[in-house]
Amino acid sequence: MLALAAAGSVLAGPAVAADAGGRADLRADVNRDGRVDVTGSSDKAGENSWSVERGAVYLPNLDDDTKRCPVTGPGGKPLSDAKLAACNDGSDTKVNGSADAADLARVRSVPMPDLGKDAKGSLKVTTGGKHTHLFVKRSGKWVLVTSKTRLSAAELRSGVEFGVEGTDIVRDSAKWDGRAVVRLTVTSGQKSTSDNVTLRVAPLLTHHHLQNTQQVMVTEVQGQGTYSRLQQKFVAELGKEVKKAGVTAPLVKFKKYADPWTQDFVEPAYVSMTGPGGQRHVMRVMLRSAQPDRDAGRELFEKVRGRDVGVVQVTDRAEPDDWSLNSMGNLETIPPYAHGGRSFPAGRIIMGERKDSGARPSKVMRTMLKSQGLQDPLLLDTSWLGVGHVDEFVQFLPADTPRGWRMGVADPKAGLKLLRDAKRDGHGKTKMFSVPGRSDSPAPKETIDQALASKHLVADNEMAARRIAANLEILKRETGVTDKEIVRVPALYTRESEVMTAEGDEIPVPRLTRMGAGSDLVDSLGDRGQQKWLAENPAGSRAAAAATVMTSAYVPGAVNGVLLGRDRYLAPRQWGPVIGGKDIFTQAVTAAYQRVGLKVSYIDDWYTYHLGMGEVHCGTNTLRDASAAWWQRPAR
Repeated sequence: MLALAAAGSVLAGPAVAADAGGRADLRADVNRDGRVDVTGSSDKAGENSWSVERGAVYLPNLDDDTKRCPVTGPGGKPLSDAKLAACNDGSDTKVNGSADAADLARVRSVPMPDLGKDAKGSLKVTTGGKHTHLFVKRSGKWVLVTSKTRLSAAELRSGVEFGVEGTDIVRDSAKWDGRAVVRLTVTSGQKSTSDNVTLRVAPLLTHHHLQNTQQVMVTEVQGQGTYSRLQQKFVAELGKEVKKAGVTAPLVKFKKYADPWTQDFVEPAYVSMTGPGGQRHVMRVMLRSAQPDRDAGRELFEKVRGRDVGVVQVTDRAEPDDWSLNSMGNLETIPPYAHGGRSFPAGRIIMGERKDSGARPSKVMRTMLKSQGLQDPLLLDTSWLGVGHVDEFVQFLPADTPRGWRMGVADPKAGLKLLRDAKRDGHGKTKMFSVPGRSDSPAPKETIDQALASKHLVADNEMAARRIAANLEILKRETGVTDKEIVRVPALYTRESEVMTAEGDEIPVPRLTRMGAGSDLVDSLGDRGQQKWLAENPAGSRAAAAATVMTSAYVPGAVNGVLLGRDRYLAPRQWGPVIGGKDIFTQAVTAAYQRVGLKVSYIDDWYTYHLGMGEVHCGTNTLRDASAAWWQRPAR
């Protein structure tokens, strides 16, 4: 089961009249303290406006609390993606049990004890009605409010409780900004009064690394082939490392679609509002990658969706955007910060674009993310990377500093220095890689001397260093991060091999020659796989190839690891040159993280992920604690 925050509903205050003069008065949890105040004024001021800091919040009710949504059609036939996404608790007009009732934001009418017997009331969602359901609680049951619903004089005298749910997230704020305005009209004799309250649907937010890891997700490829067995071994080792880090929830294992890149087909996100006692009521929302032909995303509906877990699908098949850029490994989140007059209390999204060719992540996805109003995506240039994901060179790490976090970045200059120092000290004949070979994939034989003398390695890493530095300038300008807050982690990159197309054009493709032909690993590489790459990655166009040298990790990319705890980091095993009985890259990487208080452990991903141009981060995903209030401003 998924690790979830405790569920709860917004509590109402005691039903005591605050205005006995007969004027309609509707209240919501404007101050977000977990109760609707009908006796005082704490929820009255600003009830018709909304800001990040103040205003009533309601949830997009996208989970499936009673598991009523089908995952197959008649005869077990698979449902279409559209039909899978169409069903959730907000897609019907019922409240499906107590867990579903907990997902409703509460609204109350202030009691009107002096009303006459002829009084009646009516309700209307005047703004956002297409995306909102309003329920009234009668005799302990929730009943949908329609245009025919009337409140009796007795109900109005004692005060009425209502529940509000959203049927969707905000997808394009130009079409709907998430607001719902609920109007209560009370008529008594010839007198009629009305009052409105404004709520906004909770923003869909992605996780950042100041939120503690609660559970880890991974694909476990089924079967007995070479790659399957290696990948199953990786999953077993991952489970052990997760437990060592103090994460007690079992791994969430995807088994159906054999897509090992669990980071790429989903981005765990969340929505939340305040529940009883001021605690956050959290609903996890799995954001499926904008890759409609990527079947692995279907398992989010089939396996993961349930109580307090929803799924959002955002795609546009007509978009010409880069398929690989739409993988969620290309979406990371800067932790909360404030700088330059802008505040990001829930953190800020970064994504990679290919400035050299003009390719960008899906426009509908970027529009949806920006429309949430809190994590305005910042685009970095990943033109120089074959896969093109931001997780290949940058990460964010907790820190006991006023800011609360640091940046970890790949450092190709440090990687080259390790090799040059080893050569200077007489170790040039040492093998570049210490990974043992396999019958279907011989171990690399190049030495440190050969690597440094190769046609492209030094130039490629000098280029990578320049590109990383340019991205760092963007991040420093936007966040205020200083050089002292940057952890530089030794890394090396290499350009991909080149093949000739039928038209005679040279196009870069993933460097998979170490795996051996016919390996079932090749068939399991998803968007990173050689066989599918040319068809599915428009970034491999002739224009892009002509403009840019594209690289991938030469030594397993250490920054492409998993933060399992505030002080526990899981990195890909380096398999670098062994000198004096020690791997020089492992030593350097460990030292870099230890200097900032992180304990580093390593997991072997050479044959399972590294050779497919990814690392342990690309093959995993994390569910994190989302109980903190997303509207509280960061310290700086």
